Amino acid sequence: MILLATALAGALGAVARYVVDGVVQERFGDAFPWGTWAVNVTGSFALGLVTGLMLYQGLGNGPKSVIGTGFIGSYTTFSTFTYETLRLAEEGSRYEAVLNAVANTTVALVAAAGGLALASAA
Repeated sequence: MILLATALAGALGAVARYVVDGVVQERFGDAFPWGTWAVNVTGSFALGLVTGLMLYQGLGNGPKSVIGTGFIGSYTTFSTFTYETLRLAEEGSRYEAVLNAVANTTVALVAAAGGLALASAA
């Protein structure tokens, strides 16, 4: 049953990623991959929150697997982030490539820590 729920959550996460990425990119333009950045930061916060709920509030392994692995795992996208960073560098936008790498990594780590802290304080 957990396998089926994880698969369904994965499908929903993929659709959510597509929608969020598209809405953000449409709003901010194609010069910088803001959609991927938004997906990775919000996904990192959500995974930090889910992990914190498991560690500090007794959330079981089943919901953690379904939400964390299923939904958030398919919602976030490390491969697209790396591809877009390389694409920016290849196009000569080296500053934007470095900014993308630093912004994704740093802000996603801070977001994950924020989610974990929020769950531990609840």
